[in-house]
Amino acid sequence: MFTGVCLWLAQPTWTSITIGAVMMVFGLLLRARAAGHVQKDKVLTVTGPYAYTRNPLYLGSIILALGFAAAAQDIWIGVVMVALFLAIYLPLIFAEEKYLGGTFAGFDEYKRAVPRLIPRLTAARFDRHDATAEDAAKRSGGFLFERYRKVREYNSIIGAVVLLAALAAKILWHARNAH
Repeated sequence: MFTGVCLWLAQPTWTSITIGAVMMVFGLLLRARAAGHVQKDKVLTVTGPYAYTRNPLYLGSIILALGFAAAAQDIWIGVVMVALFLAIYLPLIFAEEKYLGGTFAGFDEYKRAVPRLIPRLTAARFDRHDATAEDAAKRSGGFLFERYRKVREYNSIIGAVVLLAALAAKILWHARNAH
């Protein structure tokens, strides 16, 4: 229903769709890269985008939402999406941090070095030689397409394409009915 309301409110142009699509690609790439690195419940992931922000999947989702708002050319869609993010995802982030802190010995070191959401400009490095985040990084390895596929992150691409196609269809429908 929310998506339907957003599409109804949308006033897209070809330029806004292009700008929004570029933003969405950045969000999709960030989510894809994060999904290919994370090993949920197995190891503390501190490599790839997790070396810049503790929540790259959520950050990618925010970028996707703002890209859709830009494509729709409606500020209120962006405002509502950010508000929903804060209401829904912030409590999840806090709960995940509590879980990670109780599960992985290196989480406190990682938490001190890597910001929650707004990324660092350079990757965090863990130079200590004890059983903390550095060891976790060695065990986690790099990006694996199998991890990406396992969590079905490709569904984000499908969703983004469908939303952009719906906005394009709205432009075409209005152009056809304007004559």
